[in-house]
Amino acid sequence: MCGIVGYIGPRQAYPILINGLHRLEYRGYDSAGVALLNGNVRVFKRQGKVNDLEDAIKSEDLTGNIGIAHTRWATHGEPNITNAHPHYSPSEKLAIIHNGIIENYSTLKEELINRGYIFQSTTDTEVLIHLIEDIMVNEKVDLVEAVQLALSQVIGAYAIVIISKDHPDLLIAAKKGSPLVIGIGEDEFFIASDATPIVEYTKKVVYLEDEEIAIIERNKELKIKTIKNKDKNPYIQKLELNLTALEKSGYPHFMLKEINEQPNSVHDSMRGRMSLKNGIISLGGIIDYVQKLASANRIIIIGCGTSWHAGLVGEYLFEDLSRTNCEVEYASEFRYRNPVLSENDIVIAISQSGETADTLAALQLAKSKGATILGICNVVGSTIARFTDAGSYTHAGPEIGVASTKAFTAQVTILTMMALMIGHQKGTINKSKYIQYLNELSRIPDKIKEILEKTEEKVLEIAAHFKDSHNFLYLGRGYNYPVALEGALKLKEISYIHAEGYPAAEMKHGPIALIDEEMPVVVIATNRGTYDKVVSNIQEVKARKGKIISIVTEGDTMVRESSDYVIEIPETEEFLVPILATIPLQLLAYHIAVMRGCNVDQPRNLAKSVTVE
Repeated sequence: MCGIVGYIGPRQAYPILINGLHRLEYRGYDSAGVALLNGNVRVFKRQGKVNDLEDAIKSEDLTGNIGIAHTRWATHGEPNITNAHPHYSPSEKLAIIHNGIIENYSTLKEELINRGYIFQSTTDTEVLIHLIEDIMVNEKVDLVEAVQLALSQVIGAYAIVIISKDHPDLLIAAKKGSPLVIGIGEDEFFIASDATPIVEYTKKVVYLEDEEIAIIERNKELKIKTIKNKDKNPYIQKLELNLTALEKSGYPHFMLKEINEQPNSVHDSMRGRMSLKNGIISLGGIIDYVQKLASANRIIIIGCGTSWHAGLVGEYLFEDLSRTNCEVEYASEFRYRNPVLSENDIVIAISQSGETADTLAALQLAKSKGATILGICNVVGSTIARFTDAGSYTHAGPEIGVASTKAFTAQVTILTMMALMIGHQKGTINKSKYIQYLNELSRIPDKIKEILEKTEEKVLEIAAHFKDSHNFLYLGRGYNYPVALEGALKLKEISYIHAEGYPAAEMKHGPIALIDEEMPVVVIATNRGTYDKVVSNIQEVKARKGKIISIVTEGDTMVRESSDYVIEIPETEEFLVPILATIPLQLLAYHIAVMRGCNVDQPRNLAKSVTVE
């Protein structure tokens, strides 16, 4: 959520900044703005989309080779021009952009008001830039020291970039709990909240750590200090990201592109980590922790949203395949529940972005209590990837659509390999079964491709019939219960139709009251596990005239007889069904949303990377 772009160098800044804002639109936002320095600091901002900003200021003087830009997702104050970033200091000599939340802003604001300051917005960000200028003036210190002193008073999360009229060759950036990356070019620097605006200009990047301040001066080397004024050496990394991965490649939406990329993203998550010839799985990132995983007292998986659903699948996988006690927690609740943790516990954090604020805070708590912490994320160099003891990247490639698709199936793929690896290590899976499972896992990418090729027409028919529904119910049992939750989440995220996922047996304990001829019920009814029980649940829905949409194993006849619509998926092992069954549910949500005229890639009120609590 929110996006940051900054530039200093020989080029005109505005085209780079606007291009960067477009690259960051996937993160979710409600207003946009830019500040350029060419003699004076000039701020331009608008409520709405980046295109609205461009149209509104196209006749303005947009020259200058230093500037900052921002897309805002409202936290403090409603979405409007006044609350949009950048924000001026009282003298209008400084301007700031900010991601995150200053938790003690009201206390700081009250102190500044008592000193005579007047605020234009209701944001926490304007408070911070007022505080920085107040310190500069009254403490008679330079801008860098003023930022250090101000941030030492701040409670909360931030990624900030500041420009100054009195320092036309300087950008100041700082972060704590919110990501910030600096790209290093030839006599130029790029700043962004993630790497997507930088990749077309340079492959050399530095990821700021918490409580670090970057002093970025024209024609000088990058300097990094801490808030406490300790010098740090910039650690330059190579950016592993391709520009073509950020384009739609002929698809009408990023979400549809990413759904169709899943044969490759699942394969890439396995590639180099599994050998059928040698009969082994080797997840290099956690190779030194295999024995610890095998002997762990319990595994605790934490995540938010779709990542939490992947974790629920992981719970079934770890308990079923490796006979390891496993619990799954919402990261946002885990950190406030005073959880009981020990050195024999392993906490696995799942996050697409690797920047999810609640998940990172939960990890910090787990680490403080001595637990081993591992990560599963998609973004190389992200905060969670750097903070954890070890982990595995999903290698799904950039996911631009806000509603996660390929990240989910890649996360489940990694969890599957981990569970198989631990089960083999512990001896809970015998050799012949292990080889059988590896072979079937290797076939999953082709089976996803088969689903994509064969189900489109049926999904379009179902979507056209139910696009005007007001409610959906999704049912599944065992491994398919998390799939029901994820299917419902996808629909509500992008189509704004109310949808709930339930364990099928729980339908009788409340949701059955909702069933009538207007209620579409999606049932994951594959021929494994509790198949007969799910068939009974379908009969209960039909008896109340509900409309049944079933996801079944290819060749099924029993469920077909009771269903209004049927989507077939290929036969596979029970523990691999979630990866396959999810695909048609993603397509269903997508096509319903398109038919309803919704903004599929940027659904209202949602952000791709949730970097605040």
